[in-house]
Parts: sequence; C-alpha cells; structure tokens
Amino acid sequence: MFVIIGYIFMSVCIFGAYAMHGGHLGVLWQPSEIVIIFGGGIGAMIVAYGSSLKSVLKAVPTVFKGSAYGKSFYMDLFALLYEILSKVRKEGLMSIEGDVENPDASPLFSKYATVARDHHVIEFLCDYLRLMVGGNLNAFEIENLMDVEIETHHHEAEVPAQFFAKLGDGLPAFGIVAAVMGVVHTMGSLHLPPSELGKLIGAALVGTFMGILLAYGFVGPLATILEGKANDSTRVFQTIKVTILASLNGYAPQVAVEFGRKAMEGALRPSFLELEEYVKNKKG
Repeated sequence: MFVIIGYIFMSVCIFGAYAMHGGHLGVLWQPSEIVIIFGGGIGAMIVAYGSSLKSVLKAVPTVFKGSAYGKSFYMDLFALLYEILSKVRKEGLMSIEGDVENPDASPLFSKYATVARDHHVIEFLCDYLRLMVGGNLNAFEIENLMDVEIETHHHEAEVPAQFFAKLGDGLPAFGIVAAVMGVVHTMGSLHLPPSELGKLIGAALVGTFMGILLAYGFVGPLATILEGKANDSTRVFQTIKVTILASLNGYAPQVAVEFGRKAMEGALRPSFLELEEYVKNKKG
C-alpha cells in the first residue's frame, strides 16, 4: 500500500511541478527510450542473475505486502517454542520425535497455524530439534552450524534485493545510452528546420531524465524493501537460535523464551507480562 502511495505522490510532485512551469507532458512520453532503458537494464540483469530469476520473480509481489513476521507471528512462535521445550523438560527429548519428524501432522504445530505455514521456519526449527533428539552434538557445535545456515539463508534471501539494487544502479547509464542514441539520430537530421530539431533534442534528453527517475524513484526503493524483508526472515532464525541454545545450556523453558524475546527488535518485542499471558492462554 505504501509503495503505491509513494509512487503516486512522487509522480504528482515531479510531473505536476513540470506542468506548472509550462512543460508539455506529452514530450516526456518516449516509448522507444523506455524500451532502451528497461530492456538494456533487464537484459544485463538476466546475464548477471539468470540462475536466480525465479527467486526474484517470486519476491516481486511481496513488495506490496507488509512483513510476514509481525508481532502476532512472534507471539505464536514463542508460544510454540515454550510448549516444545516444556514437553522436552517433562517427558524427555524422545517425546517430540513424532512432532519433529512430521510437523504437518503434529497437534503441537497445528495449534500455531501462523508459524506452521512458513515452511522455512518450520524446517529450520525441526532440523535442530532433530539434532537435539539425536543427542550427538553439543550446544557449541549446534550454534556454529546454526550460524552457517543463517548466513547462507540470509545470502539467498538478499538476492532479489541485490537484483533491484544493481538494476537501479544501471538504469541511469542506460538512460545516457538512450540520450546518446537520440543525439546521434538528431545529428543525422540536421537538414530539418530548427523547430523539428528542438523536438529531437528534447526527446533525446528525456532518456537521461527517465533513466535517473526510474532508478532512484521506482527501482531503488524496491531494493530497500526487499533488503528489509530479508533481514526480517533472518531475524526470526536468530530468535529461534537464541531460544534453543538457551534451552541446551540448561535454562528453563520460560527463561529460554525470554532469551529469544530479548533478541527481537524493539518495535515488535512484546512485554514480558504480555508474552507470559499469551503463552499461558495458548497452552491452556
């Protein structure tokens, strides 16, 4: 929603001010130059990110949606972690083996549909719970393995943001390409009267304008949004990591969950009492 509002506000300010000064909006409509700018930029990105285009296309619709990892998601995540760790503490690690091996059929996971819908989070959580059940790795080894996986996940999640950042960096250059091609066309039309030459020169300069506007006004902000979404998903993994490691180091479930709560950013972090009440209600 904010993306559309921002685009509309920016366009009204830029083109409205241009029209207020007597500019003719029709002059700015140069489809051939838009094709050169976007075609050149996207073509270059296909060369650079050809193997990652699927993840980029999948990420595009998410820029128009809010973060999937809001406060309600974290509340459910902590309640789920608390129930799992409490079950382990009372009944032993083997008591969660069935839940971990088949989370889709687990009554424990099914209580928290918000979390269960996120395949990556459930896979990450179940993988390390499975390692705990196996009992072959200590807390230090699991922490190192978690760090490696989180870093790998973050690198993959940042690919769409990098794509749009690189595209935004390249569009002004392709705008110059369009402008130069327009100038070349103008130089080949010097036999035309000055009024016609003025139109050709103006059309050529539109290429530079469009390249800069598209880069910094439209494409660049998308890279920032996607970078934030990559950070959001990584932060969820970090929260799970802190909670599980606290449990492995012998802390009670409620204390382990508190460790995870402290790993959250302040804007989303529930208060201690708020989270405690929510976990009790869910468990009840």
